[in-house]
Amino acid sequence: MIKRKSIAFKLIVYILVSCSALFLGIFWYNYLFSKKIITENISESANNLTRATVNEIDSILYRIQKVPELVAAALERDSFDKDELLNILYAAIECNPEIYGGLISFEPYAFDSESLYFAPYYYKKDGKMELTYLGGESYQYFYLDWYQIPKELKKPAWSEPYYDEGGGNILMATYSVPFYREVDGQRRFMGVVTADVSLMWLQEMIASIKIAKSGYGFLISRNGTFVTHPYNKLIMNETIFSAAEESNNKQLREIGRSMVKGESNFVSFVSMVNEKDSWLSYAPLASSGWSLGVIFPRGELLSDINRLNRVVLLLGFFGSVVLFVILLFIAVSITRPIKILADTTRGIGKGNLDFDLSGIKSRDEVGMLSESFMYMRDSLKKYIRELTETTAVKERMQSELRIAHDIQMGIVPKIFPPFPDRPEFDIYAILEPAKEVGGDFYDFFFMDDEKFCFVVGDVSGKGVPASLLMAITKTLIKTMSKGAAGPNEILSRVNKEIAHDNESSMFITIACGILNIKTGELLYSSGGHPMPLVIRSGGDCDFLKSDTDIVVGIKEDAVYRNNKTHLNPGDIICLYTDGVTEAMNKEEELFNEARLKEAVNAARSGAIKEIVLEIRRKIKEFSEGMPQADDITLLIIKYSGVNEGRKT
Repeated sequence: MIKRKSIAFKLIVYILVSCSALFLGIFWYNYLFSKKIITENISESANNLTRATVNEIDSILYRIQKVPELVAAALERDSFDKDELLNILYAAIECNPEIYGGLISFEPYAFDSESLYFAPYYYKKDGKMELTYLGGESYQYFYLDWYQIPKELKKPAWSEPYYDEGGGNILMATYSVPFYREVDGQRRFMGVVTADVSLMWLQEMIASIKIAKSGYGFLISRNGTFVTHPYNKLIMNETIFSAAEESNNKQLREIGRSMVKGESNFVSFVSMVNEKDSWLSYAPLASSGWSLGVIFPRGELLSDINRLNRVVLLLGFFGSVVLFVILLFIAVSITRPIKILADTTRGIGKGNLDFDLSGIKSRDEVGMLSESFMYMRDSLKKYIRELTETTAVKERMQSELRIAHDIQMGIVPKIFPPFPDRPEFDIYAILEPAKEVGGDFYDFFFMDDEKFCFVVGDVSGKGVPASLLMAITKTLIKTMSKGAAGPNEILSRVNKEIAHDNESSMFITIACGILNIKTGELLYSSGGHPMPLVIRSGGDCDFLKSDTDIVVGIKEDAVYRNNKTHLNPGDIICLYTDGVTEAMNKEEELFNEARLKEAVNAARSGAIKEIVLEIRRKIKEFSEGMPQADDITLLIIKYSGVNEGRKT
C-alpha cells in the first residue's frame, strides 16, 4: 500500500500523478474549447453557405416570378387578340434565359366562345423557341395542380416538381399566376399565366456544393419530395418522410417536419449517403417554400484538431518521463532531514514539546522548516499557558451570565394563567433575549379590584447594562403605580427617577395600559413605544390610533398623555417590542406590522397562548434561520367581560 511507502516514492507518485491529471485536465479543456470554437465556426460557415445558396436560388426564382406576374398584369389591363397574345408570350420567354417555357391558359370559352381550350405554350428546344397548344381530352389542363391551386388560393403559387408530359416533356416546376377581368361589374377569374423552370440548373447548382470529401447538398419541396440528392433514386420518387420511415429514423422525421415548416437550423445528423456523423444546415427558399439542406461531415472537418491532440498527448507522455527523473533526484535529496522532522512531529503529536532540532544544519527550505518547528514549540508552550488562563476567565464569565439570565427571567411573570380566579380576562406573554441577558421586559398586576395594569418595555442597548436598567425600570413601574390616576402618571414618575443623573444616556421605550376589567375601559400611554394591536371581536384588526410621547429616561420633565379606548367582550390587545416587527430574513426584509397583523388574524380564533406561539412561529419561519438580532417580547390580553369565562 502507498501509505507504507517512503516519502521519496510518495513525492514522485503524487507530483507525477497531479501533474499528469493537470495536464490531462488542461488538454481536455483545450480540446473541448477548441472543438467548441471550430464547431461554432463551422456552424457560422454552414449557415452562411446555406443562406448564400438559398439567396442565389431565390434571386433567380424571383426574376422568374416577375415574368408571369407582369404578363398577368398586362392581361388584366388590356384585351389582346391571338397574335398579340402570342407575341407577348414569345417575348417573355425568349428574353429570360432562366425560363424553360411559358403558358397563357384561359378558362373554358373565356378567350374564344367556341373553343373549350385555349392555352398557347412557348418553350425552348435545342436553342430554338417552339410553340404548342395545350388542352384536349388527354390534357385537360384546368384540372391540373398548376392551374387549380392558384385559382383556388387566388394568388400566385409554385407547383410541386413534376414531369411535364404534353408540354415540355421534362422535369420541371411551374410558377402560376392567376389573372382576372371586370365582367358585368364583377372581378372574374379568366385564367393562369405560368413560367416553367427546368430543374436541371437547380440540380447542377446544388450538386456543385462540396464540403470536404463527402459533404453534399439536397433540396426538398414543400411536401418533402426530394428535388435533388446525390442518390438519384430518391429524386421525385421518395420524400424525406418516406426515407425516415424506411430507415426508422425519428430524427430525420423531425428534421423533415421542421424543413417543410420553413424553419432554419444547424443540427447533428447521420449522413444518408455514408452513415457517418455529420452536421446538417438547412434553410427555406422564400420564393417557393422549398428547403435546402447541406451536409457537413463531422469527422473530416475535425480531423486537424484530432491530429493535433494526438501530437500533444505524445509530447505529454515524454514530458512525464522527464519529470519523473527530475522528481527522483529532488526526492532523494530532501528525504534524509525530513525523516528527522517526521520523528519530531510524531513526538509533538504525543505532547512532547521538549525536542531539539539543532542537528539539522541545512539553510534551504528544510532548514527553515526546522527553525519553524523550534518557533512553533515555543509558541505552543506560550499559547497553552495563555489558553488555560483565558479558558478559566471565560468559563467564569459564562457562569455569571447564565446566573444573570436566570435572575432576569425570574423577575418577569412566567406562570400562566396568573389569575385563575379572574374570568374577566386572560393573559399570556413570552420574552426571548437576543443574548444571554437583554433589555426587554413585561409585567402586569392589579392596582385595585378593578384596575389591571400591564406594561411592556425595551431598554436601549443589549447585554448586562440593559438588563440592569430593565430590572430597575420594572421595579420602579410597580412602585410608582401606587396611587397613580393613569398610565401617563406612572410613566412620568418613572421617567423623572431614571432621567435624574442619567450619565449613561440610556433610555427605555414603554407601553403602559390600565384596563378596567368590569367596564372594559382602557387607558393607554406610550413612551416612544410601538402602538399595540387591537383585534376586535367583530372582525376589525388594527393598531391603536394614539399619540406616542418621548422615550423614558432622557428628559426629566417630559410629559406623557393618556389615550383612551374601550374593549368589548372577545376583544384582544397585543403588545410587543420592536424585536418582533424588525426581525429580518436573509434578504434583509423586516417582518413589519403588516405581517404581524396577518399572523394575529390567522390565529385569532384560538386561545391567546396559541396566538402568541403562532406569532413566534411565523417570525422564525420568516427569519429563515437568521440569528435573532434583538430581544423579542409579546404580551396578549383577551378581554372576556364580567359575564364571560376564560377560553383555553
